[in-house]
Amino acid sequence: MHSIQRDEAEVSASTIFVVASILEGYTFINGSPQNIFVTGVVSLAREKKVFIAGDDFKSGQTKMKSVLVDFLVSAGIKPVAIVSYNHLGNNDGKNLSAPSQFQSKEISKSNVVDDMVESNRILFEQDERPDHVVVIKHVPYIGDSKRAMDEYTSEIFMGGKNTIAMHNTCEDSLLATPLIYDLVILAELCDRISVKKEDVDEWEQFHPVLSILSYMLKAPLVPNGAPVVNALFTQRQAITNVMRACLGLGPENHMTLEHRFESNLKNLQQKAAASDSDRPEKKARID
Repeated sequence: MHSIQRDEAEVSASTIFVVASILEGYTFINGSPQNIFVTGVVSLAREKKVFIAGDDFKSGQTKMKSVLVDFLVSAGIKPVAIVSYNHLGNNDGKNLSAPSQFQSKEISKSNVVDDMVESNRILFEQDERPDHVVVIKHVPYIGDSKRAMDEYTSEIFMGGKNTIAMHNTCEDSLLATPLIYDLVILAELCDRISVKKEDVDEWEQFHPVLSILSYMLKAPLVPNGAPVVNALFTQRQAITNVMRACLGLGPENHMTLEHRFESNLKNLQQKAAASDSDRPEKKARID
């Protein structure tokens, strides 16, 4: 706050904007790659108990990358080189032509593979990562039509190589706008959720750094000391299980043990048969 009052050059306009939002008590979600959540901003959000979330909307190429890298690593296929090329003509492309802005974007796009690589120490040794290159160019003529080209090179069985090439053309703003709706709705819902343990009297809200929104953000902001999760389906499952808890349902774990043992299957079949006999009108309609 003193730095803002002294008009320090290192305080960016976007940081002033998020501070104003926190002081007004409004949740702030950072949809761009700027590094606005400096230590002082996070501390202010915690002090005022106001949600902040970021960084950078995950709309197109990065979402595909998080799915594909998750598949490759979990299947035992080792990605060794990932090259992503983008060109677009809107203001996002123009801003990213500035080196400082591009560096932030490059970090947010590159970090998406880190925890998936670290999850498999059979494929990757400690501190080993794929070569990961991101290129973004501004081409004014194509406007909002973003073109993304990716190449994934992996090592497979017996030292073989596998290369996947992908081309994606999309309307940039039309991908980002629904994310804004979803982020705002989910953040507002989280503001109404309180949790407490059975042996504790006091209810507690989510941490001001609202990491549950990571599913829709490239470089998830998490509380200090919390793990950063980039795997897309894990991020989505976290939201699903929170919603299930609000309805009094247990978390989904997809073991479905009731369908994997003979005795359980017989019990399910008997219950289904009994249910059909209790509703003859439904059976009649089926016949």
